[in-house]
Amino acid sequence: MTNTVPIDAEKTLSSCAPAPPRATYRLQFNHTFTFDDAIAILPWLVKLGASHLYASPIFRATPGSMHGYDVVDFSEISPEIGGREGFDRLVAASRELDLGIILDFVPNHMGIENGANAWWQDVLEHGPASPYADYFDIDWTPSTQELQNKVLLPVLGDQYGVVLENGELRLDYDDGAFTVHYWDTPLPVTPTTYPMVLQLVLDRIHPAVDTDDLDRLELESVITALDRLNDLDASDEPGVADARYREQLVTRRRLSSLAERSTLIQQTIDEVLAEWNGSQGDPRSFDQLDALLAKQCWRVAFWRVAAEEINYRRFFAINTLAAIRQEEPELFHATHRLLMELLAAGAVDGVRIDHPDGLWDPEGYFYDLQAEYVAVTTLVAMGVDPNRVYHDENQDRLVEVRVQSRAGIADANDRVHDHGWPLYVLAEKILEHGEALPPNWPIAGTVGYDFAHATTALFVDTSARQMFDRIYSRFTGDSIRFPELVYQMKQHMMSEAFLSEMTVLTTALNRIAENNRRSRDFTVNSLRDALREIMASFPVYRTYTTCEGEGVEDRDRQYIEGAVAQARRRNPGIDPSLFAFIENVLLLHVSDAPGASARFDRRCYLAMKLQQLSGPVMAKGLEDTAFYRYNRLVSLNEVGGDPSKFGINPEEFHRQNRHRLRHWPDAMICSSTHDTKRGEDVRARISVLSQRPTEWRAAINRWSRLNRKLKRKIDGSLAPHKADEYVIYQTLVGTWPLEGVRQADRAAYVTRLQEYTVKIAREAGRISNWVNPDEAYEEALNAFIAGMFNLRRSGKLLDDIDAFVAQVLPAGLQAALGSQVLKLTSPGVPDVYQGTEVWDDSLVDPDNRRPVGFDVIEELVDRHPSLDAAWGNASDGAVKLMVTQRLLVVRAKYPKLFSDGEYVAVPVEGDDTVAFVRADAEEALFVFVALNPVGAARDGVVLPERFREYQWADVLRDSDDPITADAEGYLSLRPRHRADPVAPGLVPGEGLEEGSAPLPVSVLLGRPGT
Repeated sequence: MTNTVPIDAEKTLSSCAPAPPRATYRLQFNHTFTFDDAIAILPWLVKLGASHLYASPIFRATPGSMHGYDVVDFSEISPEIGGREGFDRLVAASRELDLGIILDFVPNHMGIENGANAWWQDVLEHGPASPYADYFDIDWTPSTQELQNKVLLPVLGDQYGVVLENGELRLDYDDGAFTVHYWDTPLPVTPTTYPMVLQLVLDRIHPAVDTDDLDRLELESVITALDRLNDLDASDEPGVADARYREQLVTRRRLSSLAERSTLIQQTIDEVLAEWNGSQGDPRSFDQLDALLAKQCWRVAFWRVAAEEINYRRFFAINTLAAIRQEEPELFHATHRLLMELLAAGAVDGVRIDHPDGLWDPEGYFYDLQAEYVAVTTLVAMGVDPNRVYHDENQDRLVEVRVQSRAGIADANDRVHDHGWPLYVLAEKILEHGEALPPNWPIAGTVGYDFAHATTALFVDTSARQMFDRIYSRFTGDSIRFPELVYQMKQHMMSEAFLSEMTVLTTALNRIAENNRRSRDFTVNSLRDALREIMASFPVYRTYTTCEGEGVEDRDRQYIEGAVAQARRRNPGIDPSLFAFIENVLLLHVSDAPGASARFDRRCYLAMKLQQLSGPVMAKGLEDTAFYRYNRLVSLNEVGGDPSKFGINPEEFHRQNRHRLRHWPDAMICSSTHDTKRGEDVRARISVLSQRPTEWRAAINRWSRLNRKLKRKIDGSLAPHKADEYVIYQTLVGTWPLEGVRQADRAAYVTRLQEYTVKIAREAGRISNWVNPDEAYEEALNAFIAGMFNLRRSGKLLDDIDAFVAQVLPAGLQAALGSQVLKLTSPGVPDVYQGTEVWDDSLVDPDNRRPVGFDVIEELVDRHPSLDAAWGNASDGAVKLMVTQRLLVVRAKYPKLFSDGEYVAVPVEGDDTVAFVRADAEEALFVFVALNPVGAARDGVVLPERFREYQWADVLRDSDDPITADAEGYLSLRPRHRADPVAPGLVPGEGLEEGSAPLPVSVLLGRPGT
C-alpha cells in the first residue's frame, strides 16, 4: 500500500467539478446516425446556442439497436455508431468548438438478446459458478424446484415439447464448445454435461483406433477432467469455484485442439449431433437432446410463462433486458470503468442516469458515482494516465483514494450541495404530483419530465374541465375516475406481467410472518392479496428505505402509511391486523427480543425488493396502460403528469420554478424526449382544444358520423372502439400537416398514423395487446385510418378537418412558441431534443426517432428578414427556430443571469398570461407569454416596483430601441402585440405583412435606468 493521500473534501470536490451545462442538445445515436454524422452538425449546434451535446447511450448495445438502452458491453463504445475512434473524433471536434458532452448512461440493466452479452452467456454456461453470476439479479433458489440453480429463459414461440420435436432446438459444436441454437439465439451448454456427448463419441471410435492411440487417450482424459468438475460442485471451500471455472476453460481448449487435429473425432461428433438433433415425426429421436437440455444451467420455455416463473429481474417486463446489481462493488467498477476514464480524460462532462429507481439503493449509487469520479480525477491530477487508472499498477492507490473520496463526499454533503457536486449528474427520476426529489441525493436534479408536463398543462383552460368530462364520457362511454383506473391497471400488472416477482415477495413476507406467533396464522394467499392492495395504492413510484442510517425517512413513512390506509379503506373485509403487520414490516419495526437483528435484515430485504418492483408496477400500470386508456385530453398523458388534473394555473407554474431555482438550479428542463408519447408541438395543439370545447364537441360528432361507414363489425361490436376513435381525432388535430392534407405526403402520414394507432391500442390493452394481438381489430384500425384519407370517399371529411384545424392552429402555434420561450428562460438547464428547434409533429417512439433534416433546418435561419415576417409565415417553423436561437444566445451572453439570477413572478390579472423576471445585480430579463388569444391581446403589464426604472430592449426582435414603463410601472406590450388576436400566416409565401401577426411572447432585456 502506498502512503496515505489525504483528501481535503471540500477543496477536492469543488476543484474537480466542471461548470454545469448552459443548454443541451439531445442526439439519438444508432447505425443510421453515427458520430461522424454528429460531427457534421456540431457547427450548427454551436450556432444555435447549445453548450453541450447530450448523447444517447453510446456503449456497445444489441446489434441493430436503435436506442442504445440495451447495452451488452460497458467496456466498449458501439462500433455501429463509430466505436472509440469515432467518439474520439467527436470529442476533438466538440472541443475545438468549445462544446461539452453529456452522456446517457444505463446502470440498471443490460441487453441479453441473441448471445451478444458475454457476461450473460457465461452465466448461462456456468450457472452460479460463473464469475458474473452475482452481476445479474437472479434468484437461484426459486420456489419452483425444477429451476434450482437454473435461469428460466422464456424465448420459445410455442410449448417446449412442440419446439423440440419440430427440430427448432439444434445442438452444434464449434471450437471446443457445444451450443444449442434456437433460431438466432445461442444457448451455451455447460461443460459438465459434455461427457454425455463425448462418451458416445469415444464408444464409437473405439473399434477404429488402438487403445494407446494418443487422440483416444486425450479424449478419455478430457472426459475424465469434465467428470471431475461435478465433484467440485459439491465443495464449498474457498477458491473451489474459481478453480472449477478455470478447469472448464482449459478443458474446452483441449477439446478444441483435439477435434481440430483428429478428423475422425470431428466427424464422429458431427454424426452424434446429427442423431441427437432428431427427425421431425419421430418424437423418440429427440430424447437424448431432451436429456441434455434438462441438465443445463438454463431452462428454455414458452415465452408466455415469463410472468409466472421468470427468476431474473428485468427492466419492467421486458425479457431481453436483465437487471444488474450495482450494489456489488465488482460490477459497479466493471460497468463504470470506461465511463470514468472518459470523464477523467475530459472527454465527457456529465452523465444522465437512466432509471435509477430500478437500483437497490439509488442514493447509495449516486454517492458511489460521485466518489468514484473524485477518486479517478484525483489520480489523474497526481499524474496517472486516465486510460491507466484501473490498471494493476494503480490499484492500491485507487482503492485508498476511493475510500477517502467516499468519506469526503459524505462529510461535505451540506457544504457542497449549494454549489454543485463534483460530477454533473442528472437522474431520470419520475416525480408524481406533489412529490419532491430526495434532498440528499448528490445530483444536479432530474431530466425535467415534470417541467415538460407543466408547460403543456399551462395552456389548458382549467375552466373547461367539466365540459371535457362530459364530452369524453358521452363520446366514449367511459366514466371511470383516473385514480381508480390507475389502481385497476396496477392490480392487473401484478397479476399478469409481474406474477413471478409478486410470488417472490409473498414468499419472503410469509417467512417473516411464520417467525412470529402473532402473525404465523396469516395464509400465503391473504398475504399476497394484502401486499397487492398496498402496492396498488402507492402514490409514488417507490420509496427509498435502506438498511443503514435511522430507518425509514419521514417522506417514505408517509407514503407507506398512506398506501396501507388506502388499502384498508378499499378492503374492509380483510382483517385489519394483516395490513398492520405488513405496515410494520415495511416500516422496519422490530422488537428487542432475541433475534431482532436477523428479523430486521429479513424485513429490510423485503422492503428493498418491494421498492425495486413498485416502480415497474407503477410504470406499466400508469405510463404504459392507464395513459393510453384515459383519453380525456391526451396532451396531459405524459410521464410526470397527472391527467386527472385538468391543467395548472400560472401560480403553480411559478411555484415549481421557484422550487427548482432554490433546490435544483442546475436540473434539466425539457419539452420533448425520446420517451415522450407526443412531441411538444403536438401536445400544444391538443391542449388548446380546451379553449374551444363547444367547437370540439361538434367537430368530433360530425367526423364520427361521416366515418361510421368506415367501421367494421367484429364480434358484434364496431371497430375502432369509440375510445380509440377519440384518440385518433385528437391526434389528427395535433399532427395535421401545416400545409394542408391535400398538399401533404398523405401516404407517409397515413402510415405513421396507422403504426401509431396500432401501438396505442396494444398499450391500452382494451381489445388488442402485445401478448395477444387482435389482428382483426388492428386491420380494422388500419382500414379506418386509410379510409379517412381516401379523397374520393372522404373528401368532405378531410375538408371539415382542414377547416377545424385552421381555427385551432393559431392558438396551437402560439402555445407551442410560448412553451419554447418558457423552457429557454425558466430556472434550469434547457434541453432541445433533436429537430425540435422547429415545429415537430412527432408521436411516440419509434416515430420520434425519425431522421432529422439538419440541412433544411439550418437554411431556415436566414429565410425571413425579421421575426415578425417569420411569424407571418409560420408554417415553415422558422419562427420557432429564430426564437430558440436568440434566447440561447442570450443565455450564452448572460450566463449568471440564468444560473444565479432570482426569479420574480409578475402579477397579472387572470390566468391568460404568464410573466416573470429573471434578475441579478446587473441585468434583468422580462418574460411574457400569452396562454390564449385573450392573453395575446393584452395591452401590457404592471412591473414590480424595483424594475420600473429599467430600460428594456426587445431581444427576440434583436432590437436596441429602448422601452420603458410609465410612471405607474405600466409596460406597454402594444409594440409586440396587436389588440386584435390576428392569426399567424400558415402557408409559406402567403403570410401576413411584417408586424401584423401578434407574437404571443415578449422577452425584454433590461438594465437599471440612469
